[in-house]
Amino acid sequence: MKGERLLPADRRTAWAALNDVEVLRSCLPGCESITPLENNQYEVALTAAIGPVRSRFKGKLEMTDIVAPESYTLKFDASGGPAGFARGTARVALAEATPGQTRMAYAADAQIGGKLAQVGSRLIDAASAAMAEQFFAAFEERVKARAKMQLEQTTLVVDADVTKPLPGVTPRPTPPAPPPATFGFWAFLKAFLRQLFSRK
Repeated sequence: MKGERLLPADRRTAWAALNDVEVLRSCLPGCESITPLENNQYEVALTAAIGPVRSRFKGKLEMTDIVAPESYTLKFDASGGPAGFARGTARVALAEATPGQTRMAYAADAQIGGKLAQVGSRLIDAASAAMAEQFFAAFEERVKARAKMQLEQTTLVVDADVTKPLPGVTPRPTPPAPPPATFGFWAFLKAFLRQLFSRK
């Protein structure tokens, strides 16, 4: 199975979302949990229905061939008990389309066994395509929301009060204003007397 998706975000934002466990969990249909293990491995639990076969699957995901922020390969191996098993790989690649858009291409190859293998290739292909569409539609929305949040944060920084002193910098004290000039009769009289006595 192959496909492409145009994401409304720059490549680094899309890459960060692809590596966010919570984002993946919320986008994957039927996913109950994704638990990080070690060495880019994750434990996954999800419920899936393919034709008449519905079961809870548990297995592992592993990220390999990581080239940040461009691509990686996902290896998966899951078992659904009597329902059967599924294992395979999925290659995901990101390429800059425009300054604010990223083209995501994916290609998946899987093997199944048990009751799943008896369902028929048409039902399996239809179910896989439907799950992929749901996942990428939800993923696109999450990436869009993340890009919007980053833009709002950048705008807040730009609009911040530039007169506010930076941390660790002592602001220069403002010099006192000069006393206001004094005018009127008394000022004239003092000046006249000072000039008169200075001549003596």
